[in-house]
Amino acid sequence: MLNQNSNESAAQGELHRSLSNRHLQLIAIGGAIGTGLFMGSGKTISLAGPSILFIYMIIGLMVFFVMRALGELLLSNLKYKSFIDFSTDLIGPWAGYFVGWTYWLCWITIGIADLSAIIYYLQFFNNGLPFSPVEGAMISVAAIVFIMGLNLMTVKLFGELEFWFALVKIIAIVVLIVVGLWMIFTGFTSTSGEVASFTHLWANGGMFPTGMEGFLAGFQIAIFAFVGVELVGTTAAETKDPERNLPKAVNSIPIRIIIFYVFALIIVMSVTPWNKINPDVSPFVNLFSQAGIAAAAIIMNLVVLSSVMSSMNSGVFSTSRMLFGLSREKQGPQAFGHLNKRAVPANALYFSAICLLAGAALQYFVPNTVEAFTLATTLSTILFILVWLIILWSYLVYYKTRPELHAKSTFKLPGGPFTCWVGIIFFVGMIYVLSLEPDTMKALMVSPIWLIILAIGYFGFYKPKHK
Repeated sequence: MLNQNSNESAAQGELHRSLSNRHLQLIAIGGAIGTGLFMGSGKTISLAGPSILFIYMIIGLMVFFVMRALGELLLSNLKYKSFIDFSTDLIGPWAGYFVGWTYWLCWITIGIADLSAIIYYLQFFNNGLPFSPVEGAMISVAAIVFIMGLNLMTVKLFGELEFWFALVKIIAIVVLIVVGLWMIFTGFTSTSGEVASFTHLWANGGMFPTGMEGFLAGFQIAIFAFVGVELVGTTAAETKDPERNLPKAVNSIPIRIIIFYVFALIIVMSVTPWNKINPDVSPFVNLFSQAGIAAAAIIMNLVVLSSVMSSMNSGVFSTSRMLFGLSREKQGPQAFGHLNKRAVPANALYFSAICLLAGAALQYFVPNTVEAFTLATTLSTILFILVWLIILWSYLVYYKTRPELHAKSTFKLPGGPFTCWVGIIFFVGMIYVLSLEPDTMKALMVSPIWLIILAIGYFGFYKPKHK
């Protein structure tokens, strides 16, 4: 029956609504628990200390506002399939063009960052030795081919895989919290002589030990941990009963952030004082290793690898849907708008995979995987912030020009325009914060090149066709 429906969808050139509430909930969790939490939290803790808890709560609140705005916009018109549709409708064709191609690049840069992360974590199984550039490139190619193969199947398979990938992440964090609480309540003493205790949170310089400078620096890496949470919005066209399932997925985001981010990091910093945490080692791996669980490091490295593969899986899925949407709006090559017999935009998938392979070639130019990861993550963060700003801008236009739709909406953004402006001011401030550190400033200086490419594409190719 599913196959028949998929064939019908493909014949009609429409995406198939195959994702259930179960899939959507776990895609939302998978989006909210990214590689940034497992890989980047050690560095964030070293910069900000315990104030990282406030950082995650502040960013989480702002991202929640974006998600509520996104949810209200998508449900105001079920013909909207993604950000492209409502930004084109509400702001203008240039906004749809900008947000579609930028979101595509967001996930391509995340994919490149994920490839760096895969190579970095596989080093553990290589006796801790770094791979040569050739070996790194081969690992990257294998990962891309594997993920592309999965995405060429049905969308239901994507949803199923994301469900299990996300479940692995959830179980890992829950186990970490349980083990950490046991260590705290039993007064566990580490090999370095540190006794696990909640007092570590304020005993080493207070909650803001590195001052305002460290607090702001923490935002740079922490914000990357949240990118991808809006993935729920790109799945709207392939979700069963979106009026019921989309609000559920969006509303559960704050609870998940508190449990999986804030609570997990409270445990991490209670077991090991923040100033003793190695920024180059995942604090999650470190905690299990300290607990004396023999296979802890192996298990956690496998969990982190599955998290990275989940991120890549989501990335390849969303990039192909964005290209499909752009093609349908005549904002991209027509070939990207074709579906295969499984109702999957295969041509768009192939193109995204080729671009990821080109990104894999960066391993030759930036052999330092941590440096490559920082550069790619910062660039993707900047681009994601621009996408979030367009979503909030679209909401302001919608609120002003479609008051009747807002009035009858059952899923309103709390605070309406005021909340929107708070979010806009915050994210513009985040771009400024990214300019304060030399390594993130590099990516900020590169980002205007993308805006120039987009402007050439829009005014040179797209706009003349729509006069």
